Amino acid sequence: MRVLIVEDEASVLQFIRQGLEEHGFEVDVAYDGEIGLKLAQSKPYALIILDIIIPRMNGLVLCKKIREGDKGVKILMLTALGSLNDKLEGFEAGADDYLVKPFDFPELIARVKSLTRRQMAAEDGEVDGEHIIRVADLEINTHNKRVRRGGNEIRLTAKEFALLELLATHRNKVLSKAEIAEKVWDMTFDRGTNVIEVYINFLRKKIDQGHEPKLLHTLVGMGYILKDD
Repeated sequence: MRVLIVEDEASVLQFIRQGLEEHGFEVDVAYDGEIGLKLAQSKPYALIILDIIIPRMNGLVLCKKIREGDKGVKILMLTALGSLNDKLEGFEAGADDYLVKPFDFPELIARVKSLTRRQMAAEDGEVDGEHIIRVADLEINTHNKRVRRGGNEIRLTAKEFALLELLATHRNKVLSKAEIAEKVWDMTFDRGTNVIEVYINFLRKKIDQGHEPKLLHTLVGMGYILKDD
């Protein structure tokens, strides 16, 4: 399981590298965004860990460029920028997860294992060979992260895909905001933020607008459900 770390602080990079290698990962490193992009485009990685504030190409731009060429690789942003807007920008750029510095290594390794678990299962033959979730005429490919409805491809960000995949794997079941926050954003639900409603609306426009039947439904006071009846 190969990991790429893009980080310009040598002490932080070495700390992460050593810890991951002790957990059995093969690790490549880059100290700037341009080298990080070249490595990402030249080798298959299970996970890329990147900072936002790095030389020669910031992490948001790097994330977008990596995602353009590889929709399946997992990307973890590890940065000192920790506001809600910073996190939303990271997810919009294509990140699968976001961890703020300073961090505890046990939390980092837990995030890494969570992000790579599906790929590990696939290599062990534990994932269904089809990799397709179907709800009515909506098709979700969990391996190449492509989504189609009525035969037409729908482009989703990494977080939109994660949200749709969660709802689809629990089709016909109401998921609360707390469940969604925990499983998609890996955080405790904050009643003061509307991030979940924002992403539900993004997703609804992309998968339901112009299609029948409507699949994504809001149950006021309860949560959200994806259903085809």
